[in-house]
Amino acid sequence: MEDQKETFSYTYSAKQQQEIENIRKKYLPKEEDPMEQLRRLDAGVTKPGTIAALITGILGALILGVGMCCTMVWADTMFIPGILIGLVGIAGVAAAYPLYSHITRKQREKVAPEILRLTEKLRR
Repeated sequence: MEDQKETFSYTYSAKQQQEIENIRKKYLPKEEDPMEQLRRLDAGVTKPGTIAALITGILGALILGVGMCCTMVWADTMFIPGILIGLVGIAGVAAAYPLYSHITRKQREKVAPEILRLTEKLRR
């Protein structure tokens, strides 16, 4: 009998396997893990309030500037209307933070059940 040896040859390339895995990940459906979802929800709570407060504050400051311009440049004819316009601008600037707080509180109430569900899931 002839001495035959059966051999098995296998070539493993970590680089190649990593490349295959990277390409595969591109085509898999994107699944967001609970921690990423929790971070995204938490960060998204303040955005609407911030945007509304910025718009209100900036418009209020511009209106205040128009009122100041009326009182200083056209003081002989626009002094009293300039004061009234400036007061409207001050009210806009003063309303920016309460508006931010109100919108953020409402957003938190809306997102709270989902955030609490995710935190309970992550604690386990």
